[in-house]
Amino acid sequence: MYRYDDIDETLVAERVTEFREQTRRFLAGELSEEEFRPLRLRNGLYIQRHAPMLRIAIPYGLLSAAQLRKLGDIAHRYDRDYGHFTTRQNLQLNWPALASVPDILAELATVQMHAIQTSGNCVRNVTADHLAGVAPDELDDPRPYCEIIRQWASVHPEFTYLPRKFKIAVTGSPADRAASEVHDVGLHMRRNALGEIGFEVLVGGGLGRAPVIGQVIRDFLPLADLLSYLEAILRVYNRYGRRDNIHKARIKVLVKSLGVLQFRAEVETEWQSSRADAPHLPQAEVERVRACFRPPPYACLANIDVTANREPEFRAWYRYNTRPHRVPGYRAVVVSLKAHGRPPGDMTSAQMAALASLAEEVSFGLIRVAHDQNLVLADVRQQDLYATWLALSRQDLATANIGMLTDIIACPGLDFCGLANAGTISVARDIQQRFDDLDYLYDLGEIEIKMSGCMNACGHHHVGHIGILGVEKHGEEWYQITLGGSVNGFTALGEVIGPSVRQHAVPETIERIIEVYRERRAEGERLIDTYRRIGMVPFKERVYASRAQAA
Repeated sequence: MYRYDDIDETLVAERVTEFREQTRRFLAGELSEEEFRPLRLRNGLYIQRHAPMLRIAIPYGLLSAAQLRKLGDIAHRYDRDYGHFTTRQNLQLNWPALASVPDILAELATVQMHAIQTSGNCVRNVTADHLAGVAPDELDDPRPYCEIIRQWASVHPEFTYLPRKFKIAVTGSPADRAASEVHDVGLHMRRNALGEIGFEVLVGGGLGRAPVIGQVIRDFLPLADLLSYLEAILRVYNRYGRRDNIHKARIKVLVKSLGVLQFRAEVETEWQSSRADAPHLPQAEVERVRACFRPPPYACLANIDVTANREPEFRAWYRYNTRPHRVPGYRAVVVSLKAHGRPPGDMTSAQMAALASLAEEVSFGLIRVAHDQNLVLADVRQQDLYATWLALSRQDLATANIGMLTDIIACPGLDFCGLANAGTISVARDIQQRFDDLDYLYDLGEIEIKMSGCMNACGHHHVGHIGILGVEKHGEEWYQITLGGSVNGFTALGEVIGPSVRQHAVPETIERIIEVYRERRAEGERLIDTYRRIGMVPFKERVYASRAQAA
């Protein structure tokens, strides 16, 4: 993985010292809340419903065991013994004391971590496929390019105060496990007719109040032009993006108002006029950064059958919680943070410490963070899988439900977030209780439920096979249900099934949807496939007929 150089070390250390003094001045009454707000946001610090929330960057989702161990230690000593992994490969601490945040940042710096640009109107944490470098379907490893973008975008003076936040995702696989099509910029690695690596560039994706799928503005961008073209996009956005209305400030609104053809023309004009003086990406620099992501020292192994004569629980875990690896004799292991009854994405300090030690034993000391709020041990020898399962089981991290209905993505909701309209954690728990039979889940097959507590869509509800959005009605928590959303190679936005339902009715509503799927599915169909074939009407009729009968 990438290691900080002297520039990185100096930048992060200076930022810690700077923020320590800013915090002291605020607590002493020398800075007003209005003056302090942009300073804390530049360091990933929000003020949530009950306490500050610190968002820690995990660039392109890659952690060392030492870093995960430090996160667990910080959560134990400065928070309430747990952290929350988000859909953008960050970790959030929900209960740190404001006065202790500079100390937390200083401790993060000792393991080459920070919270810079995890909030504010700037280029946020650059995300990537959690199977980068090991996926058999991958064209090229996207992580070196994510690191190059991170270095370029960090405290970039021209792009520190954009009209609104800006998110970039890079994928080297057609499966698009980074959900890049719902980012402000999505970069898809491609080869041209000469076999050269470059990027398909999508712009204007995003969820929130006005969900939009990104549109292609360049079919192939040569690798050397990556930074200059991103600079042109951001310069056009900075010049024409709205700053008078926070709800209309994202680049997706600008792309829609101009039209994608006009937006493309503006970017191309800016690019052609400025590229001579813009940053160029020489192949030597690519290779320098790529060297940081050299494959680990894999053993020469053959694929083996590790499930023979093993418990059914292990065989289920192997099927649902491991993934193919490009190197024979290895598998990628998905660590489930979706144990039934636990808040999705939460991980205790003890679990972090245990997983850090396990990663050192079986996966070269590295851990990945997935955008679906699970973790990954990417390089486990097949002969070590059974021992890995036992170790994860002892920590309640081996629930064999990856891709199943209870592998729910959810934001923290009303329990923590000051923006939320409704809770998510209790709803996720109720759904897990309703569908607690794993054999039943396996019969249902792949079903993605994604849930957000407000229209900001941090839980990506728009692109869930079943989406759940918390809304407020007359001081009560209600939930709007959508069907048909998806990402991972076929991106679509879900359609609202009908009027919102009360909190207690959400699990029953999900059950009615599942009933229609079970009755109408063809052989081998997933829920999303059945929905695309038969449409919304059968699901809507079942849900609201049942409600009418109950009334």
